[in-house]
Amino acid sequence: MAEDNGDKTEAPTPRRRKEARDNGQVAKSQDLTAASLMLASVMLLTWYGPNVVEVCRQIMAETFGAEGLGNHETPDPSHTILLASMRVGMALAPIMIGLVVVAIVMNIAQSGLYLSAERIQPKWSALNPTKGLSKLFGKGQGAVTLGMNLVKMGMIATVAYSAVADRMYQIVSAQELDYKQLFYFGAQIMHDLAMRIAILMLILAIIDYSYQRYKITQALKMTKQEVKDEMKSMEGDPHIKARRRQIAMQRHMQRIKSAVPTADVIVTNPTHYAIALKYDPNNMAAPKVVAKGADYLAKKIREIAVANGIPLLERPPLARALYRTVEVGQDIPEEYYSAVAEILAYVYEISGKSRLKVPA
Repeated sequence: MAEDNGDKTEAPTPRRRKEARDNGQVAKSQDLTAASLMLASVMLLTWYGPNVVEVCRQIMAETFGAEGLGNHETPDPSHTILLASMRVGMALAPIMIGLVVVAIVMNIAQSGLYLSAERIQPKWSALNPTKGLSKLFGKGQGAVTLGMNLVKMGMIATVAYSAVADRMYQIVSAQELDYKQLFYFGAQIMHDLAMRIAILMLILAIIDYSYQRYKITQALKMTKQEVKDEMKSMEGDPHIKARRRQIAMQRHMQRIKSAVPTADVIVTNPTHYAIALKYDPNNMAAPKVVAKGADYLAKKIREIAVANGIPLLERPPLARALYRTVEVGQDIPEEYYSAVAEILAYVYEISGKSRLKVPA
């Protein structure tokens, strides 16, 4: 059996995943971020690049044009450089902001917002060049990584060649173009080349990220016994037990506070049990238990009932029976119709309500 052999066949539990995440063991591909930045760079340059070029052209024309060279006044060089830098910076701002946003979004999308103290601790062994070379050229995982990188380089080279293969004649005859045409032609080639490489890198990075997630999931898999042990440890944790009891008590109190004021009568033990009963002949087939409690909760039910003017009647046998056999929200069983009808008739009589027909 897999359980006896210790085979890791079970998916990692949320606790196991959280522990791995706290230790920095999360799926993350640097290639995915790099590819996204490259693709974003090409797109942002396509949208905002012409504006950057125009600003640079204006600065060059103002500085080295006839008007600029004809001005014999000696300007402050630092002021001129500052103004030019500000103009170029404003033109580049959308591109730089876009790249920062893409970098942040891609990192959060991969691993979410977390800070691992384990990962930021210095590891002096990482500075050992011998160890790094062994990872790159050694057997096992290092050889596989090196092989994959070589395959990636080959694919990128093929895609790069495909971007210029059909334009070889134009490239050779580019010497006949003037500088503006040459600049535009070169920009077209670079844009096409960068776009193709970026798309290829993004596809490869998505595959790499998916593989990283698969590897981590496989590494975190657990045996059946490990899952059982973890469940036992969680159930035995006093903090978890106390938290569960606190949450359960809060939920009980919320239901009691909202249900007791709507009840017609509270049947008590008189101190150990309290059962809140409600009956509406127009909407109910039989009286219903809207709240119940023992000891502390019974005390709270009585306090809320007194505060809201709900009558309390001591019927110990009936209170114990209803507490054991009827859940909150359920109709009372037929065997208790007669006893409950008597109680409701008495409550309606002393409260001045009109007599209502109760199932008998």
